[in-house]
Amino acid sequence: MRALFISLLLALPALAYASSANSSISPPHIDKVLVVKSERALHLMHRGNVIKTYRVSLGKKPGAKEHEGDQRTPEGIYWINWRKPSDNYNLSMHISYPNAKDLKRSEELGLPPGGMIMLHGTPDDEEYPEWFFSSLDWTEGCIALNNNDMQEVWKTVKDGTLIEIRP
Repeated sequence: MRALFISLLLALPALAYASSANSSISPPHIDKVLVVKSERALHLMHRGNVIKTYRVSLGKKPGAKEHEGDQRTPEGIYWINWRKPSDNYNLSMHISYPNAKDLKRSEELGLPPGGMIMLHGTPDDEEYPEWFFSSLDWTEGCIALNNNDMQEVWKTVKDGTLIEIRP
């Protein structure tokens, strides 16, 4: 009986370790992406709490997107609705621009709203290193992250996630 008790005491630490090793903690589900243009920040959110923040580059011109080719990043409520690897920008996730408000504005201007607004990485460019792109707004209206950050966002944010872009 005493041998059984000692065996049990010796086995408990091993069982506790096996149990803790198998119970990995999964990161919280990202239910919203918030981009604050004035901060050049993209926040991954879960139930109103910021889980992680990344620095972003935006369109070359300030202000809300009004029409195709204006080099501005949109402002409003959208969805991440599909993704693909990009030949030019590493990974890319499509933002559902234009929404109804954007369509109305472009109709009033008599100009097409544009499309293909993406969340994407930075180019692989022999002339310019990756850090060069993070220090300025260089896109045609998209939201760009460095490639390591874009890989994290790609893994963490699912299609169908809400994205809000604020001034």
